[in-house]
Amino acid sequence: MNAADTPVSRFVRRRPRSGAAGFNRTGAQTSPLALRSMQSYADEQVALPTPIADSAAGKGIAAMRLAYVRDAGEVGSVPMPGAITGAFALCATRLAGGAAELLVDKLGERLAWERSSVRLYQALIDKATALAASTALPLEVEELRQLRDEALEHMHIATSALDSLGADSSALTPSAAISALVTHGITQVLTDPRTTLHQCLEAILTVELADEASWELLMRLAEAAGQDELLFHFHRAFRHEHTHVRKLKRWRDELVLGAPDH
Repeated sequence: MNAADTPVSRFVRRRPRSGAAGFNRTGAQTSPLALRSMQSYADEQVALPTPIADSAAGKGIAAMRLAYVRDAGEVGSVPMPGAITGAFALCATRLAGGAAELLVDKLGERLAWERSSVRLYQALIDKATALAASTALPLEVEELRQLRDEALEHMHIATSALDSLGADSSALTPSAAISALVTHGITQVLTDPRTTLHQCLEAILTVELADEASWELLMRLAEAAGQDELLFHFHRAFRHEHTHVRKLKRWRDELVLGAPDH
């Protein structure tokens, strides 16, 4: 069996394209009798004298949420370096208000995010490979492999930066834990055999836009901390992310609007 000819790839090739018309029964117009019944019931209801948010029930819900927010602890903690390196000491001196710990936290987030990005790109590569046999794609699979490899490089940049600060790069920082929740839904989109290339490109574009903004923040933190060597590597990752965003937008636009005229 060909590597690109698996049960999943055959299913991917057979499914309808995104936006194709079909018998979709999720809308109210597909059941006019039920719609009229629902409207009649709604018309019979007495309007609330005050908006639900201002009612006793609404205020009770808001008060409970406020209590939970006040009483809840934080999502983990930032692990302090096992050995205070000169680089971390300089950060602590140059950055006020616990920003040195913030740098460690955000580096942990980038490490986790880029590790997820590698897996997401591999899922996209598999999807594109399955589609390439029967569909004209706006991209080459090898281009996706390059983006995946650069995401892996960025993961190593974050790891090396944490190591240079004496931090434990294997620890899960608070922001890294949150990033796992954020990318969970994206992973489901990329690995679902029913999703189209267009839908997958939109999903991973969301990841790359956040990635670009996050590396920009790390650049500003490194600059404020006087970490010129880290700044050099962070800027390289930021340039890559900027290119990733442009490529993904172009491929998405070609799928939606067609190839531009030259």
